[in-house]
Amino acid sequence: MPIDPYILLLLGTVGLAALLPARGGAAHVASGAATAAIAFLFFLYGARLSTREALDGLRHWRLHITVLASTFVLFPVLGLAARGLVPVLLTHPLHQGLLFLTLVPSTIQSSIAFTSIARGNVPAAICAGSFSSLIGIVLTPLLAAALLGNSGGGFSADSLIKIVLQLLVPFLAGQLLRRWVGGFIARHKKVLGLVDRGSILLVVYAAFSEGMVQGIWHQVSPARLAGLLVVEAALLAAMLALTWYGAKALRFGRADRIAIQFAGSKKSLASGLPMASVLFGAHASLAVLPLMLFHQMQLMVCAVIAKRRARDPEAGTTAPAGPAVAASAAAGTGTQPR
Repeated sequence: MPIDPYILLLLGTVGLAALLPARGGAAHVASGAATAAIAFLFFLYGARLSTREALDGLRHWRLHITVLASTFVLFPVLGLAARGLVPVLLTHPLHQGLLFLTLVPSTIQSSIAFTSIARGNVPAAICAGSFSSLIGIVLTPLLAAALLGNSGGGFSADSLIKIVLQLLVPFLAGQLLRRWVGGFIARHKKVLGLVDRGSILLVVYAAFSEGMVQGIWHQVSPARLAGLLVVEAALLAAMLALTWYGAKALRFGRADRIAIQFAGSKKSLASGLPMASVLFGAHASLAVLPLMLFHQMQLMVCAVIAKRRARDPEAGTTAPAGPAVAASAAAGTGTQPR
């Protein structure tokens, strides 16, 4: 299971923030640049998603409800259950970060990429990831307010408005302008892919710089990090099993089960980082640590599963995606999966 080079860049960014954290005016510049980059990233998401495919995807409502239930019901239930591991394996702040992880929306790019590799229902994965991200813009802060309370950074209507302005409004603007900018984005997806990755690196640097200035890293020991990894491995294994066998119990076909497993078992770093920055403020770096570790773990494990699914005897019976879907998937996966 190879390490994603993008994760090495993330770790390097964390190291840079530890050695040279942004302070004072530089911190304000880094925070503003990160906010602008994330807004542009979600504008690109909106411009890449075909409105026709999104409307067609609404017809497959059972699949999307299953993915949403996995993302926003099963995940949080397991996150709440992990409270019993404090203080044996987790500290209270690490559990709060783990619980926040379970409230974050599903991914878009990696759901499409892994579903395509495994020869699953790619159109369903496109819509499921997009719907989860859009609903999560509102639902994740509300769940954080209910389950994290004051430890979630003092959730307020103002924080919800900030998240909507930073994520939802640019996405909708991308949808409205897709007719004029969609072709340009498709032709330059490799160059714009640098924006995808660079925006996340900016958010990571800003969040961890603030954490270094606040001195919160003294709260985490190597033993606690090891305990967190064990808990997250169990969480990922449980969700992969629940989505796969749960979809089978609900009588979904193989292609749909693949889409449900990959869209319903993962969490989005692109959505989680800016939300954590708004909700947790100075403590965002510690709050997103579980999400960053889970992100790498899910990519490694799902890459192996996707390749094994592609070798299943039933894989040859799965109908390939149409040209329009294939083009959309290509545009949406022009960067490293997230």
